[in-house]
Amino acid sequence: MPHDHDDHTHPHTLLPSDPALRIKALETLLTRKGLIDPQALDAIIDTYENRIGPRNGAHVVVKAWTDPAFRAALLEDATKVVSELGYYGRQGEHMVAVENTDSVHNMVVCTLCSCYPWPLLGIPPTWYKSDAYRARAVREPRKVLADFGVALPSDVAVRVWDSTAEVRYLVIPRRPDGTDGLDEKALMDLVTRDSMIGTGLAHYPAAGTT
Repeated sequence: MPHDHDDHTHPHTLLPSDPALRIKALETLLTRKGLIDPQALDAIIDTYENRIGPRNGAHVVVKAWTDPAFRAALLEDATKVVSELGYYGRQGEHMVAVENTDSVHNMVVCTLCSCYPWPLLGIPPTWYKSDAYRARAVREPRKVLADFGVALPSDVAVRVWDSTAEVRYLVIPRRPDGTDGLDEKALMDLVTRDSMIGTGLAHYPAAGTT
């Protein structure tokens, strides 16, 4: 549609993106043909928007930070422990938790495709599925970490875990110093998706946070 005015300050960006429009057109067509149920689609969207995602993973991490017995059980059998919290289902059937320490930093990749713990972390980010990340993470993990802004001391070993359809990993990042007085919600806010993949670190609390 041609422009017939010179005012380009109006919000063109409010329009859906081209991919979103294509998806909506496809959804409309399939619904009219009776091939899909809009209510089923809504249920799926609600699941991935509100019921699974990094907040679930952050909840698990914070419980590991604050409850030694939970931490030990999680490292022993993550599948059982996260299932008991209700975090189970497709792409989360076989979980292993690995813990960052003073001497070891863990990092997760799926070299074959994009295996990822959906119930705990939601949908994988685009970069996780990229050929570049999948190839470089195993070949030069420290350089990849540097690209993410993570610089580790030379005496900290980097372990790269390759996810498969049989096993998916959750990294328990190190708890930041100075967080002893924070409640569960405040602690969860420090845990990022990337820190649970290993391409990031848990955040330090903002100044003045109690």
